Amino acid sequence: MLKIREFADTGGVLSAIYLLATDGVLKIGNETASVVLPENALSVVMARYGSPFDPDAPIAEVAALALSDGRTLRHVRHLAGYDVIARDYLVYEGPGLAPSCALSTIVARALEHLASVIPARPARNGGQYEDWHERSK
Repeated sequence: MLKIREFADTGGVLSAIYLLATDGVLKIGNETASVVLPENALSVVMARYGSPFDPDAPIAEVAALALSDGRTLRHVRHLAGYDVIARDYLVYEGPGLAPSCALSTIVARALEHLASVIPARPARNGGQYEDWHERSK
């Protein structure tokens, strides 16, 4: 389980959003419930919002999540020279992939949005969300 976002709800209570990977299936959720994401959701979101990752950047690794096919999602913290507070990033890497990174809150909100709308849409042509990437453009 990898925490990708933490926020204060309307009552001021801290809540967290997690990614879970089990048996090649990626889920997003909180401490009590989770929703299965489409197979390529993370790669599409990281392609959309990610930037090349500088392996020489001074980072502190917070946690990592092993994904299918040897891919990894790492939660890292980076304090740029012009920032006062370190920012949380997600680094997506794996065999044949150029490592990319994006602000964790952006990735989390994009995945949360997908999780909220994908189950409500019926699969077309008998497939299970095979054309979701095309519909999300």
